[in-house]
Amino acid sequence: MLLYISKRLAATVLVIVAASMLTFLILNLIPGVTPIMILKYAFIGLEEVPNDSEIATIIERFNLNDPLYKQYFRWLMEVLGGNLGTSYVYGLPVSTLLLSKLPATVLLAATSTVFSLVISIPLGIVSAINRNTLIDHFCRLGSLFFVSMPNFWLGLILIIIFSLKLDLFPVTGYGKLEHLVLPCLTLGSGMAAVTTRVMRSSMLEVLNQDYIITARAKGLSETIVIFRHAVRNALLPVITVAGLQFGHLLGGSVIVETVFSWPGVGKLLVDSILARDIPLIQGCILLIATAYALINLFVDLFYALLDPKIRYGRGL
Repeated sequence: MLLYISKRLAATVLVIVAASMLTFLILNLIPGVTPIMILKYAFIGLEEVPNDSEIATIIERFNLNDPLYKQYFRWLMEVLGGNLGTSYVYGLPVSTLLLSKLPATVLLAATSTVFSLVISIPLGIVSAINRNTLIDHFCRLGSLFFVSMPNFWLGLILIIIFSLKLDLFPVTGYGKLEHLVLPCLTLGSGMAAVTTRVMRSSMLEVLNQDYIITARAKGLSETIVIFRHAVRNALLPVITVAGLQFGHLLGGSVIVETVFSWPGVGKLLVDSILARDIPLIQGCILLIATAYALINLFVDLFYALLDPKIRYGRGL
């Protein structure tokens, strides 16, 4: 077990370093995107656009004329020290901007994940128990529909119905429960559809196991067989999928946050891309990659604790 944990930690660190390297190189090797162009675009909308001498001073201040490998290692050392750089547009530390937006993303990700699990686990159980019946067909059709539906389209449909037509929830905003409903429904519906299919497949596999047949042969009620023996073992794949989905949302759901103007990391990333704010883009992507890698690590370790049949220390 200790060997498995050490290997997973090492792999997580390598993933984060590789993500930081690829992000830095891609952003700095985009054709036609030079530091001068970036700084000029960053000041669009202000009363005075900096002239070439002022831009040269800024380039000298940030050492933007150094070779890329020097810039990367300098940036990496600063990141390890807790300094993600300074935003060109906002003039504030990137870490400060990320910390100010992270609570909104965590709130949206957590509520969407809980909503999806509350919906998907019962539906998956009911669908598996009633296999090939009308209930099962309805659940499978509904999950297929929401899996196939793009988030941005569902968000717009919910806005038209519940905001513009029925006037039940606000279109945008943050800070109150009604502001959370539509973004949560948009994200949670797609997650619930995926998790429902996983739960159904896992339940069907478990219900055919020998220990389920033995439990029924002992005379245990169907309720005890389902909820004490089947559901507990069927939840393992669901935990893995839910953890990965939460890691994705924690990194920032770019589309949904943009549609609902939700002040999270995803919308901050979009704004930074439009403004060509490279330090802020690097910080957002690094946060997304780190969150996803850490959640994936946590899910693997949690899975190891839940499933004693897996011997993680041998050859893994």
